[in-house]
Amino acid sequence: MKNFKLKSILLLVAIGCVFGLVANVASSFVPQTAITAEASSKKSQAKQIKKINARLSKKQRAAKKWIAYRESGYSYTARNGRCYGRYQLLIGYLHGNLSPVNQEKRANSYVAGRYGSWTKAKKFWQQHHWY
Repeated sequence: MKNFKLKSILLLVAIGCVFGLVANVASSFVPQTAITAEASSKKSQAKQIKKINARLSKKQRAAKKWIAYRESGYSYTARNGRCYGRYQLLIGYLHGNLSPVNQEKRANSYVAGRYGSWTKAKKFWQQHHWY
């Protein structure tokens, strides 16, 4: 009887290991597809963002990065009241499109219209702690 219990337990453990292994192998294929699609999407977004910012000088890009750090810690999903994203723009200014690409475009447009350049926006931010 003692031997039977031990064999039964070992058999159950072995079956559990096989099913666990099969479940792990099977589930690993599904997330990989999702991860690959997400990585591809992020790559595409990064290319678009690089293209949007290519028109800015090195000094302007540095000022933009400085503001992004102060406003959101570089987060595209940061929230503060009615403000959203990396540059803490009013949600209404983003016109319902909260994507990083749209945030980059709208931030450039906002700064150009209000301050003329990112370096001037940074200077204003340093004096007022907002822009």
